[in-house]
Amino acid sequence: MNVQFKKGILELCVLVLLDKKDRYGYELVQEISDQIEISEGSVYPLLRRLTKEEYFTTYLQESSEGPPRKYYKLTDKGREYLYELLTDWKEFSNGVNQLIEEGVRK
Repeated sequence: MNVQFKKGILELCVLVLLDKKDRYGYELVQEISDQIEISEGSVYPLLRRLTKEEYFTTYLQESSEGPPRKYYKLTDKGREYLYELLTDWKEFSNGVNQLIEEGVRK
């Protein structure tokens, strides 16, 4: 899959996963990697940027498997942004699907 295309939808994937529950970085990477082939290095810069833009807050939680983990929690601002992105995604994907259907019928 095209790398630029993946980068564009990665933000939406991260926000959707954090809407369900707080998660730490590696957990997000694993969840997304189960569905889409991504590199671990593409998620952490995105998490830093979205935290800086106040879409997430972070907190540390002790781990039995090593050092404390940094968890990301979606803020109200982040949730509003997620809903905007979901609306955009639905409109975009509906338009693309419609074009594909028209192309297949010809």
